[in-house]
Amino acid sequence: MSVTKQQIIARGLANQCPNCGGASLFPPKSFRINRRCPGCGVGLDRGAGFFLGPWVLNYTIVVFGIVLPALVLGVRGWLPWPATLAIAAAGCLVVPALLYRSTWSWWLMLYFYFLPGSLPANGGTAGQADED
Repeated sequence: MSVTKQQIIARGLANQCPNCGGASLFPPKSFRINRRCPGCGVGLDRGAGFFLGPWVLNYTIVVFGIVLPALVLGVRGWLPWPATLAIAAAGCLVVPALLYRSTWSWWLMLYFYFLPGSLPANGGTAGQADED
């Protein structure tokens, strides 16, 4: 394999294309993912329902990293309830937007980690057989 699982992880954590390593997942100043990598042509939008993966990752991070800890602090009395609710609400509204690009990259990383043979660099057809 040309692209190893370790490279897929490193590229996913760096928000790079899992196939070529280019910083081409998103157009500049955009929240929409490119359908294909401009550098190598790999399909990044993997079809209907694929967008749910980043959402699941994003909200899992928000729930277990912000909302749940804030509620525990509020229940224990270490944080006043208005502050607890403000932190939880801000976490639900702000953090998903801040993590949007990263969670897309992480989702692609997980997908290609388990299916590395589908990358064109590894002889697969990801992006080649998916016609627009």
